[in-house]
Amino acid sequence: MTALANITTLYRRREALPLRTRLLCMFGAVAALHAAAVVLLLAGSAGNLGEAGAPGKQALTWGLVLTAYLAGVKHSYDWDHLAAIDNSTRKFVADRQDPVSVGFAFSLGHSSVVTLAGILVIAGAAVVGEFMQDGSAGNLVLGLIGSGVSGLFLLAMGMFNGSAFARSAQAYRRARAGAAIDPLDLEPKGLVARLLTRPLSRVRRPRNIYVIGFLFGLGFDTATTIGLLMMTTAASLAGVPPFALLALPLAFTAAMTLCDSLNGMAMMRMYRSALDDPQRKLGFNALVTGISAVSALFIAVITLGGFFNAAFALEDPLTVWLGSIDLGDAGLLLVALLLAVWGATALKGRLQGASKHQR
Repeated sequence: MTALANITTLYRRREALPLRTRLLCMFGAVAALHAAAVVLLLAGSAGNLGEAGAPGKQALTWGLVLTAYLAGVKHSYDWDHLAAIDNSTRKFVADRQDPVSVGFAFSLGHSSVVTLAGILVIAGAAVVGEFMQDGSAGNLVLGLIGSGVSGLFLLAMGMFNGSAFARSAQAYRRARAGAAIDPLDLEPKGLVARLLTRPLSRVRRPRNIYVIGFLFGLGFDTATTIGLLMMTTAASLAGVPPFALLALPLAFTAAMTLCDSLNGMAMMRMYRSALDDPQRKLGFNALVTGISAVSALFIAVITLGGFFNAAFALEDPLTVWLGSIDLGDAGLLLVALLLAVWGATALKGRLQGASKHQR
């Protein structure tokens, strides 16, 4: 009981730390992951110095680790990652929190699955191949867990932020008519918010997103994840040293946590700027909240459609099509859209400020 009380106290103290301190801790952890990947890579390369064909093997090792790192960058921009991080951040900001670590926690949970699978591959565990083999019982069970959890979570978050969007749009119309706006007017209320209170009651802090990210990753259903594990298997068969092999999933994790952390920070700043100045940024708040909500609901429909298709072996055209959609590259469109909205709003604010100054 004493240990549990000490852990609880530490968590509470962390929440009371200044924003800058929490940022330093988070990016310090990201830097530590990068350093660990480099150390493992160097240790693995050093073990080959006296062997025949060492230069070629070292080049192969460094190329594979770089490929794994770039795969982590790409995977962080999958649409489901962005939708989960963006919508979770919007909820925490609405709860008057500073959710600096939403992206980091989600990414760390998601990459924990990949790292564990990579370690099992290096250890020669055949069970990973069972989970990766399309149509196998293990692959089906994990896929259903991953898609079911991710679909329901995104559906709940999309509905929650959809309620917030509706209130923001109403407040924007009232503001244009000359009415004063209170920040509380932007918070989700009504039937939808009440219905989602219990399902989202466990998601009270950014660290709770770690479990969500872990469950998201159980499906082994993305080409990036499968490609990384296949690459690790091939590198193991090619004689790449174990330390260097461990650098592959760690490099993937380091890249994904960096990009997801930056995405979470950007979304926190975006939402906070809108809620801190509701009179000036009502339209911006409504638009960004609407984009996040629609993206979450869109991914939820696709994910749950694939879930029902796999769970009940459906053969109808709709669920078959939903289950076949790959949204990996589409996430970049969502990033571009949000950045364009943010940039246009910032430019409009500067132009209006310059116009008032000239007057």
